[in-house]
Amino acid sequence: EFLILSKAIKIPFITTKTAHFILIFCLLALASPFAYASDPSPLQDCCVAINDPKDAVFVNGKFCKDPKLAKAQGFYYSGLNIPRNTSNPVGSTVTPVNVAQIPGLNTLGISLVRIDYAPNVVVEGTLYVGFVTSNTDNRLITKVLYPGDVFVFPIGLIHFQFNVGKTNAVAFAALSSQNPGVITVANAVFGSNPPINPDVLVKAFQLDKNVVKNLQSKFWWANN
Repeated sequence: EFLILSKAIKIPFITTKTAHFILIFCLLALASPFAYASDPSPLQDCCVAINDPKDAVFVNGKFCKDPKLAKAQGFYYSGLNIPRNTSNPVGSTVTPVNVAQIPGLNTLGISLVRIDYAPNVVVEGTLYVGFVTSNTDNRLITKVLYPGDVFVFPIGLIHFQFNVGKTNAVAFAALSSQNPGVITVANAVFGSNPPINPDVLVKAFQLDKNVVKNLQSKFWWANN
């Protein structure tokens, strides 16, 4: 994943309250069996996605429109210049541009998102980003980004972005999938439906059971 900082401004993709749990959860997440997934390679010049298979000609990822019927609109999207509302608990909004928005991305293995960050008055406007390497090092690698900077998050690693500026921030991220999924670790761990057995989280995070239940109550109601 590439993160490209646009204007001089920023905030947390994940809040500081959840960042602590995200980094700890790296231990739990990486203890699971490894799994790999990727988009299919293209078999023709283009494979514009189509929702109705009865009108499809080729199958490669999503059903494909006959390449001879491809139009410019299938490769086009407009609206990434529009600021998004960031008045939510995490102070950021992600606008995806994937195969759902641009059918022509089908089988190409790429997509894009715009990320709007609300301000957090801490220091002069910059975006603080980083990721944690896998077990057993669990090494934190961070960087402060300024307008025009680019940062890479390796696939599958816990990562974060935090706006330490005084104004709103905008960043663009390129993703190595035509239809990527997103997991906010704190929401997944403490806000799952139904909730994870608190005893599991007590062991994984070495927390008091009452603390776990309190976090679950907050995130569960936020998610549901």
